[in-house]
Amino acid sequence: MTAMVFRWLWPAFFYLVGSVPTGYLMGRSHGLDIRQHGSGNIGATNVGRVMGRNWGLLAFACDFLKGFLPLFLVRSFCLADANTWSVSLLLVACGLAAILGHNYTPWLGFKGGKGIATSAGVLGALVPWVLAVALSLWIVAVLLTRTVSIGSLLASIVLPVASAWFYPGQWVYFGLATLAGGLATWRHRSNIQRLLSGTEPRLNFSSKKKESS
Repeated sequence: MTAMVFRWLWPAFFYLVGSVPTGYLMGRSHGLDIRQHGSGNIGATNVGRVMGRNWGLLAFACDFLKGFLPLFLVRSFCLADANTWSVSLLLVACGLAAILGHNYTPWLGFKGGKGIATSAGVLGALVPWVLAVALSLWIVAVLLTRTVSIGSLLASIVLPVASAWFYPGQWVYFGLATLAGGLATWRHRSNIQRLLSGTEPRLNFSSKKKESS
């Protein structure tokens, strides 16, 4: 009983892991505040826009690992009863905490990224088939439109559908997909406004450092 109560403190740890502002720290390592450049976001897309493609990919990988690695390790090595409903709920709570940590990091006044990469990491650890569908849709949409936000929004919308298809009856994971998708959509509301007005920037990463307004 004590061990189970202790487990429910884990989401606080996952929140702290998710709250590490990797994009911001990468910018600081080059003497710039990423929040003052490009879109002002600390996520991988803006890091790539401002600092170059390679840095953007590195930021995405780091943010992905914040969601994936701790959750994968806990599920694989710390929870012998990982298939029970209560443990699934705990894992989902930890995953959502990591996403919220990234989106609302206390180190930057509770203003963070939009959670796409960290959400992908969480989904990869818990419901990999959902991630596979969302990632495939994201890639196709970005290649066709050269607009990252369109790919992210479409991927967010498809998450609950993919969860219901690949994990029928597992309502805890359906809840994760729905909440993660809804939160990502909410965090993209400024992008939606720019898409409607035709001012959303298109993908144009270069391998060299670049600043855009």
